[in-house]
Amino acid sequence: MEEFLDFLQWPAMAVSLYAAFMVGSKQAGKRIFGFWAFIFSNILWIVWGVHDEAWALIALQVALMAMNVRGIFKNESSG
Repeated sequence: MEEFLDFLQWPAMAVSLYAAFMVGSKQAGKRIFGFWAFIFSNILWIVWGVHDEAWALIALQVALMAMNVRGIFKNESSG
């Protein structure tokens, strides 16, 4: 389990990059998917952060998750 948690930072990084790409789309549906992908990456980073005791990273990810939820609602209301 320790090795899996150590490895988790790499999928978290990859999902974050993919999410950023999707959020840059002109299509609202793709942007919303990107925000959901960001939320998934936030969760992955939080899990890794707890494992690594990276408390500032955890706080950052919680704040970013709140912004991603806001992004979903802003895109749905403008759709």
